[in-house]
Amino acid sequence: MNSLKEEVLKANIFLWKNNLVYGTQGNVSGIDNEKKIIYIKPSGIPYEELTESKIVGIDLNGIVIEGNLKPSVDTPHHLYIYKNIKEAKGICHTHSKFICVFSVLGISIPVITTAHADVFGKEIPVSKYVDNRGDNIGREILKVYEKTQSPVIILRNHGLFCFGDSPEKASFYALISEYFAEIFYYTLIAEKILNKKIKQLPKKEIKKWYNRYHSDRYGQKK
Repeated sequence: MNSLKEEVLKANIFLWKNNLVYGTQGNVSGIDNEKKIIYIKPSGIPYEELTESKIVGIDLNGIVIEGNLKPSVDTPHHLYIYKNIKEAKGICHTHSKFICVFSVLGISIPVITTAHADVFGKEIPVSKYVDNRGDNIGREILKVYEKTQSPVIILRNHGLFCFGDSPEKASFYALISEYFAEIFYYTLIAEKILNKKIKQLPKKEIKKWYNRYHSDRYGQKK
């Protein structure tokens, strides 16, 4: 059994089980830098039909080297990110509801809760709109990442791209980003009803919560 391939399968199913994807849209991938292979969801296959044998293995040029199905149509964007962002070991792309609302509005998600401060320690930025030709999406994601260092990026009028040190972490980022987007959405509505101004957490507090969450104090020893 291929552990990375299995991890990519589980990360894709995680999106489906948490209502972050609809139909056959969205995908998760993972890279094995030593073997120079990337595993990714196949194109157009329903999540409920996914099995480990259907996960596609491609080389760094996008050529299928394992499996007999076509890889995701988003493969070029995954490849570009892996080649240009060394921190990316797993990549996730979704069109989840609340994230898409802010992708259409072109509004970033500010840090208004300690949970958001914990995980990301910064706002979730929105990119400019780009079409899906060539490396346009990958280039725009890289541009935003270099400016913000955010591992989660809302692509204008499109959806979410996020990456982490594993496929599991990338899919978790997609889940928690949707949660923060939903909180912000309802907060904006309440702001209008109650005529009360939203305030982002002070930078000092954001840093405090982020550092605690990312220290040995949080979680269990590996």
